[in-house]
Amino acid sequence: MSSETTPLIKSVGQPRLKAPSSLAWRIAGRIGGGVMVLWAAVSLSFIAVWLAPGDIVSLLVGEQVRTPAIEAAIRAEWGLDRPLWQQYLNYLWRIMHGDFGRSYMLNVDVGQLVASQLLPTLKLAGAALLVSVVFAVLVAVLTAHRRWGRSVANGLELLLASTPSFWLGIVLLFIFSFTLRWFPVAGDRNFAALVLPSLSLGLAQGAVVSQVLRRGLEDALDQPFSLTLRAWGIHGVIVRLRHALRHAALPAVTLTGWLVGGLLSGAVITEQVFSRPGLGKVTVDAVLAKDMPVVLAVAILSALVYVVMSTLVDILGLLIDPRLRSQADKE
Repeated sequence: MSSETTPLIKSVGQPRLKAPSSLAWRIAGRIGGGVMVLWAAVSLSFIAVWLAPGDIVSLLVGEQVRTPAIEAAIRAEWGLDRPLWQQYLNYLWRIMHGDFGRSYMLNVDVGQLVASQLLPTLKLAGAALLVSVVFAVLVAVLTAHRRWGRSVANGLELLLASTPSFWLGIVLLFIFSFTLRWFPVAGDRNFAALVLPSLSLGLAQGAVVSQVLRRGLEDALDQPFSLTLRAWGIHGVIVRLRHALRHAALPAVTLTGWLVGGLLSGAVITEQVFSRPGLGKVTVDAVLAKDMPVVLAVAILSALVYVVMSTLVDILGLLIDPRLRSQADKE
């Protein structure tokens, strides 16, 4: 083999050696960005709570006789006598080790308090996510490239997306609980008690996802492979569900991952409307009492869910879509 061909062979093989490294750096960048967003959320939550009106010491004193000695003892016990920057650094160090402190009002471990109320909230958020996905897929598949169906779906999606979840929950309660008496008004006793809350929380999210999914599905149906499959006599429904939907799913999956963080915060409000157990009541009581450790723990949990889901969706897109991988290779 001549010496002139050797550099050519090396130059051809070189990009293949760099590709995994480039993709790994892109994934590491996504994870690092998620960590920075989480740190910013923790910092902003800490500052916002301290800027809120009211005196924490007064809340901790309660009905006791307020004297300088008692105030000094309370400040020393809760670390409130330190400078604000020391409290902030100390808090960051503790939450990195899973210690969220103790509740000012309930005098219990915040981590245990949040964990005890987390399951009902996650159950509601998961059911709402299922409603969102089912609604989006059904509406997109049934209305893509169908003029009248698309017009009706656009109106319905606009109505649902612009309606606050708590207002939709009140309407559903009035119709299906107070009037028709099909579902319970409040509580979390059985599956029936989960239906209306998950609908009020998930339909608005599903309306947004269905718009993106239908647009991608229409683009996929116009591709040559869809036209070829229909020319072979394959039924249109099979083409939509088995072939076109897979090509149109990535933007919708990306948007769904971004909306998951909103489901958790929306679940807190929805729980109040339907009087469900969960983080909703704990959060409202903590905000009204300025119970800073509890408020910060719930805020950090919401930010963590959002960051984790967004990062996972970004990484999933890099692993699935060859175009994103080729872009990472070029960079």
